Amino acid sequence: MTVLPEGTPCWADAMFKDLDGAKAFYGSVLGWTFGESASEFGNYTTAYSDGKAVAAVVPPMPGDDVPSAWCLYLASPDTAATVEKIRAAGGEVLMEPMQVGDFGSMAIAKDPGGVTFGVWQAGSHEGFEKQNEPGSYTWAEVLTREPGKADAFFPAVFPYSTKRIDTDQVDYKIFQVADRPALGRMKVGPDDMPPEAPSYVSVYFSVDDCDAAIAKVTEHGGQLFFGPMDSPFGRFAAVGDPQGAAFGVIDLGTTSGPMPTMADA
Repeated sequence: MTVLPEGTPCWADAMFKDLDGAKAFYGSVLGWTFGESASEFGNYTTAYSDGKAVAAVVPPMPGDDVPSAWCLYLASPDTAATVEKIRAAGGEVLMEPMQVGDFGSMAIAKDPGGVTFGVWQAGSHEGFEKQNEPGSYTWAEVLTREPGKADAFFPAVFPYSTKRIDTDQVDYKIFQVADRPALGRMKVGPDDMPPEAPSYVSVYFSVDDCDAAIAKVTEHGGQLFFGPMDSPFGRFAAVGDPQGAAFGVIDLGTTSGPMPTMADA
């Protein structure tokens, strides 16, 4: 079994009250197909792109009124040990470590600024079977109103080194694992998100054509929040599905401008 470096993004899932509606939306926008719901695991349903597992959707627990949102999981060699680091660094544990059959062990937590994320210790389920191709995960960034808390918390919990994008236009840092980018961190202000919206991890999925993906999002009842915008990394946009879960789409093949310089944080 391949063991991912600690702190590597390895999986994403989301809860939806209307599971069939979510399947229809993401099937149309990202081309996903879906496996059989696992009733023994709360009807957890894996999404596939070209036959490879890329994400999952699940209905909420009875009586659970949590808004729909994508949750990114970070790899851990020991979920219980990571949870202790989360507490020591001032985070909040929302779900204690839980064994999920032989698939692995999970926990859900928040950083001190209110950013929710997951922890995954792999068993038979190692994580994404496809990345950086259309229909699959490609990047994620912590969008936070309290960047100082995120900057202190995440490297205390995971073995991250930190780089900053050398620009005055945006406060953006990159958490690295073994000198490879793992997770972005961007400061957001009052003009970037409505005050009622929590700080969160924005998960990006790759698409063939950003503008065509946006058209599908709006056609099927979703929203465009930001973009499309050209960048050295690809043409991207921030969108939301009809049930309120925000995510990003990016066309990695359409790039513009020079790569930004990075400096030690």
